[in-house]
Amino acid sequence: MTSKSTHLRQTTFAFLDIETTGGNSSHDRITEIGIRFWRAGETVGEWQTLLSPGARISPFIEQLTGISNEMVSGAPPFEAVADILEEKLRGTVFVAHNARFDYGFIKSEFRRLGRLFSARVLCTVKLSRRLYPEYRRHNMDALIERHGLEQVQRHRAMGDVSAMLAFFTHALAEKGDTELEEAVAALLQRPSIPSHLPLDTLSDLPQNPGVYRFYGENDVLLYVGKSTNIAQRVASHFSGDHNTSRGVRISESLRRVECTETAGELGALLLELRQIKTLNPLFNRRSRAAKNLVSVELASNESGYLQARLVREIEPHQLGNYFGLFRSKRDAERALSGIAAKNELCNRLLGLEPEHEGPCFQRALGRCKGACEGTEDVARYNLRVQIAFHELRLRTWPWKGPVAIVERRENQMKPDILVVYNWMHVATLHDEQELHDLSLRGQSITFDLDSYKLLVKALMAPRRSQGRKAYSVIELSAIGEPDVLMP
Repeated sequence: MTSKSTHLRQTTFAFLDIETTGGNSSHDRITEIGIRFWRAGETVGEWQTLLSPGARISPFIEQLTGISNEMVSGAPPFEAVADILEEKLRGTVFVAHNARFDYGFIKSEFRRLGRLFSARVLCTVKLSRRLYPEYRRHNMDALIERHGLEQVQRHRAMGDVSAMLAFFTHALAEKGDTELEEAVAALLQRPSIPSHLPLDTLSDLPQNPGVYRFYGENDVLLYVGKSTNIAQRVASHFSGDHNTSRGVRISESLRRVECTETAGELGALLLELRQIKTLNPLFNRRSRAAKNLVSVELASNESGYLQARLVREIEPHQLGNYFGLFRSKRDAERALSGIAAKNELCNRLLGLEPEHEGPCFQRALGRCKGACEGTEDVARYNLRVQIAFHELRLRTWPWKGPVAIVERRENQMKPDILVVYNWMHVATLHDEQELHDLSLRGQSITFDLDSYKLLVKALMAPRRSQGRKAYSVIELSAIGEPDVLMP
């Protein structure tokens, strides 16, 4: 063993596995804990106990784990063993297979007691991926089969602990001290995080799509963001790529991180947009919806030339009659000036100059072909206007009513069902029963520029993800239509 192998020589590794009443640490409870302690190549002790979860164990979980309600009826509750467990784990490396699950449950049990629990965590799934990147599957059954490990009683704490430790010692023998030490050291290296956050903040975050929220003192919401990998994105906030004055202020103020997982990127984008606009986080630039959107309407004047008019009263059901959505009159006029200059259109007919006798100002500069004087052919001018404005024409809603966008993540039991109408996100549901019970009659939603742009891009533009069927669109007919209000 080399002198650099400090972890493998000097650290006690606590190989731990738990069994639970279900998969959600917020309301499910632990029924069994098993730990085997390993140091410098030797097993140095073990500890195991059944726990009373304070709730019924379902028949499915009984069959899966072999732990029945009768077995735990006389077992101690978690609070009775909390001190013992904390003392046994003190100073060790907490090792588990899919460690986020086991570590999250242990932390939740301590949190119910009003206590914090923190440890250095090593995940053997991540260790296997790092040491054996040529393989696709790294669950426990795959490791047992692939490496010829001894069969154990799966889904019992000490059985899974035995398999986990067998994999670790097998990897040590096969890869050698140096390679395993380097892998362990890399996985245990703590990322830089703000000083006011718990050290294990990142280990609690999922590597799945969703939305994350940063909270400051007094639970003030600082920032809302989205990512296809929440843990990776949050870590990037702390690793120097946000070294701006705003980033520094967020880091100094940050006290807590929360997240909501979604089935895919579209659901994350829509949730992020909704939370930014409804929760008004302090550091999001796009913190509020536009109060008065401005669009351009084209209509023929008495001479037959198409004339532009800025309007604020937009009929959401007839979006195809309008061109562009702008947050202010100034933004709309800036866009019209660019269109006029690029296409040699008349500034007066575009509403950029007041009505007056004689040619427009651009005509004197040779930048207008004479429509203001009636000297340019009407049909030719109108065709140039239509071509110039074509890309700005708003998309009409292509379906008869609301649609359900079904987005599903691999290995996720329930999809996200995003109910959308007239480019507005109405609701996010998670099963067919919720969809069946949904009624939109009488509901009101507000037409929003950011939502319009997001959904037009997602639903109408060609998507690289279409080949992978990132989501499917289902028309809905029986749930009514909500009222669409302009902001």
